[in-house]
Amino acid sequence: MDRLLESDSGRVLVARHGRARAKEALREAAARWRAGGSSGAGATELIVAAASRALDARPPAGPRRVINATGVLLHTNLGRAPLADEAIAAAGRAAGFSTLEYDLAAGTRGRRGDHVRPLLLALFASGRDDVDALVVTNAAAALLLALDTLANGKRVAVSRGELVAIGGDFRVPSILAKSGASLHEVGTTNRTTPRDYEEALDAGASAILKVRPSNYRIVGFTEEVDLRALAALAHGRGALVIYDAGAGAPARFAEPALADEPVPIEALDAGADLVCFSGDKVLGGPQAGILLGKKDLVARASANPLARALRPDKLVLGALAATLDLHLSGRRLEIPFHRMIAAPLAELARRAEALAAAARAAGLTAVAVESVATAGGGAGAESTLPSKAVALSHPARSADGLAAALRAGEPPVIARIEEGRVLLDLRSVAESEDEEVVRVLEALES
Repeated sequence: MDRLLESDSGRVLVARHGRARAKEALREAAARWRAGGSSGAGATELIVAAASRALDARPPAGPRRVINATGVLLHTNLGRAPLADEAIAAAGRAAGFSTLEYDLAAGTRGRRGDHVRPLLLALFASGRDDVDALVVTNAAAALLLALDTLANGKRVAVSRGELVAIGGDFRVPSILAKSGASLHEVGTTNRTTPRDYEEALDAGASAILKVRPSNYRIVGFTEEVDLRALAALAHGRGALVIYDAGAGAPARFAEPALADEPVPIEALDAGADLVCFSGDKVLGGPQAGILLGKKDLVARASANPLARALRPDKLVLGALAATLDLHLSGRRLEIPFHRMIAAPLAELARRAEALAAAARAAGLTAVAVESVATAGGGAGAESTLPSKAVALSHPARSADGLAAALRAGEPPVIARIEEGRVLLDLRSVAESEDEEVVRVLEALES
């Protein structure tokens, strides 16, 4: 190994990749060389060359870029909302030294929240002096902070029908327990009445938590209490109402596919004291959690030591500020999530036909078909969008095998399997990515 590392080519390898990584690659290359029964002169150069090729082929550190052809526009496993160019540029500006906590005019320390707070208030609570906003790392963090601030050591009433588990880690009872609050379950899975909440408040509950289930629904014989009625019950007994909306839409939001998403200012007007929602669902920005609510309560949350532990970093703040600015500037369609929603069906059909033709030329069986896309990510969970897809099959590959081969492409193409066919849904694929998809398909037969 020392001879390999000290060779001229080995030293080049160490200079490019570091000694530890070069040594590991050389060890693996040498093992392959010995296993192949090779011997003779030139072994050093052959082994170093093989190690160099292996290191050069390594994917870059961190998450890899993929093409999302699943038809799920906010795909949790694929990074949720793709950022707008303006948001990416803003994160880049913030990446080095920046005015994160610096007031240029005064030459003194500033507040990081001031980069997004005025934009949030302008978008979600324009003209409202009684409302304030705070940004944290994600929506679960916003709920945790709200509960810890307002109900630590106290009882919180939650309907059994809203004790949800969303995704892999978000469980309402677990978040509530971590906040130091005590869970007071009320009602049943399918029916919770005003009387159920009254009994909890009379038993000492200091707050009511209402949770929007987001990605599941109970149908049939059901009953729930709306926010306005909850607020009347709670405020009449000196209790507070926290609403975990999941997603949040600005007032007068003109997007039919997301028409059923909660509007935080309407929730506040209905009597909620604090509303928690996400910065990527509906907004199409980076993952972040937003607290919107009564000024004094937001001030208390801001002063909570937990707020520092949950504060977003400079990259998130830059990207979120740029995303909010695009909404306020009337440039919503520059945000990829909203551009995908607004893509005309006729345009998707044209692209699907062209991509199917290219796939057939590459040796696959391919046809353009009707499809159904979803907003996903807990936003518009019940909202579906008509779409167009390319259905693929291969005489020598199963659907699972074909999907795996697409994932092994560069860039990886993530498809979905439906009725035994691999579908590439184009509503979640940017038109600029079509040529890359074609190259991946062509490489399947090479």
